[in-house]
Amino acid sequence: MAIKLKIFRRSITANIISVLIIAVIAVLFLYPLALAVKTGVIENSRISFYWLGRVLGSEILLRQLCNSFLLAICTTLAAVAISIPTAITATNFRFRGKSVLGTLILLPLILPPFVGGLSIKRLLGQFGVLNILLDKLGIIDISAGLPPDWLGSGFIGVVILQTLHLFPITYLNTCAALANLDPAYVQAGRNLGAGPIRNFFEITLPLIRPGIFAGASIVFIWSFTDIGTAAIVGYDDLAAITIFKEIAKADVSPLTYSLVLILLAASCGFYCAGRIMAGAGEYCGSTRASVAFEPGKFGKAATAAVWLLFGTVIFAAVLPHIGVVVTAVSDKWVRTILPEKYTFRHLAYVFTKAEIRSSLMNSLKYASVSTLIDLIIGSIVAWLIVRSRPVAGRLLDGLVMLPLAVPGIILAAGYVVMTAPGTKFETIGPLRNPFGILVIAYAMRRMPFFVRSISAGLMQLPESLEEAARNLGASKFMTIMRITTPLLLANITAAAVLTFAFAMLEVSDSLVLAQLQQDYPLTKQIYVQATSGNTDALNIASALGVYGMAFLGGAMAIASLMLGKKLGAIFRA
Repeated sequence: MAIKLKIFRRSITANIISVLIIAVIAVLFLYPLALAVKTGVIENSRISFYWLGRVLGSEILLRQLCNSFLLAICTTLAAVAISIPTAITATNFRFRGKSVLGTLILLPLILPPFVGGLSIKRLLGQFGVLNILLDKLGIIDISAGLPPDWLGSGFIGVVILQTLHLFPITYLNTCAALANLDPAYVQAGRNLGAGPIRNFFEITLPLIRPGIFAGASIVFIWSFTDIGTAAIVGYDDLAAITIFKEIAKADVSPLTYSLVLILLAASCGFYCAGRIMAGAGEYCGSTRASVAFEPGKFGKAATAAVWLLFGTVIFAAVLPHIGVVVTAVSDKWVRTILPEKYTFRHLAYVFTKAEIRSSLMNSLKYASVSTLIDLIIGSIVAWLIVRSRPVAGRLLDGLVMLPLAVPGIILAAGYVVMTAPGTKFETIGPLRNPFGILVIAYAMRRMPFFVRSISAGLMQLPESLEEAARNLGASKFMTIMRITTPLLLANITAAAVLTFAFAMLEVSDSLVLAQLQQDYPLTKQIYVQATSGNTDALNIASALGVYGMAFLGGAMAIASLMLGKKLGAIFRA
């Protein structure tokens, strides 16, 4: 009877805590989204689709929406095209250096396309490095007229940068789907006379399609609403860029928020479709494989071909960021393949300019506080979902994962409405003191990382260890501190490092919610420097980008050492 009473009390406590966390997330995440939706469809306390009709009836806005969809489709298809052959090679075959390539293929995740955009014009512009190189080789003649525009007025450049940054997400999900595939299906196809190509298209591809679609949905949402890359490249004919420019003025316009509503509906729709498709594939991977999987082994020639495949993809992904590093240390670089002179003046200048130092300190403050919030709430949520299993566990799990479906620009738009002049939260608005709202935005966006990482650790941690401690007289608090926390320390540390690093380089929320110079975080300072048109502005922005990349790269390395192969699970859909 006493045991049942204790379990009952524990259940009540877990349910109360879960309800409180749901309420907090509702206020800090769902409420601003609801305000954004309300602004777009409510007029004079009545539902009105007038402004939505104005958006769909505007030739300019409709073209921008179509461009956004086309951009997302091109990026997603390109990411899938890269990830399928690389994932199949990495999963189904053994070759020398496989673990090294498996780590390097994730490198693009630590290289934000926002930073890579600083050098893309230098590399692929009409008078960029590529055309100068082709001119040197005699393939084209720059002096004869305007050389080819490899950026396609910016559109192609954005697609390239987003694809090279996001393809690891589809790669990881494809690898997971292939790992869950029962080899008996493929063997049965071979026994019935199907060749490798037919086997792939008629057996393997249909079975791994849910996993591919799950990753593709995240890539689609990300590219559909990304503003940082397009803003740096200078391609403005996108719906997200229009929203950014309008809400950056802190002006709440029903027309703008009708456009926000369309982007929010599309993003959530694709996210839900991805989750449904991912769930549809659970049957194939839920049963134990009927035969053992024996990966093929590559010889020297095949291994060289694999290294060429992976190396080409990895080199293409890091090339824009190599360009950023070179730009940061260049002193004179005019229509030449490499700079004529080099200098470390720009890298040192970052620490001598007061407003730039201030942006670095601001990012450190925003990222530190938001990471602490994620640590507290994310750990509690993970424990509730895995260990306590409250009645509202599924709802709680869905809510903390929802930020994956809501792009930063949409959430920032909601916060702008919530802190607009005349509201109760005006004092923390973009034009007053946005510290609180930036911290909340950063914390909400990165909470899924924490919950996933710690949940994965708890699932692998036998409850019997905790029960043994309790049976020996340890209190619940002591058990958590002496048993659970030390065993989860790697997961907690890795999640904290990743969350902090990505908060340091958060783009959408930073560009919108920090409007005064004293509040600029690092990414806003990079954007301001890159678009100022001042002498050496691009060099200084690139110097800031170098420090950002170095910081995020170091954080990813630490997280990789902590989690090992489990690091990739954090980025799976």
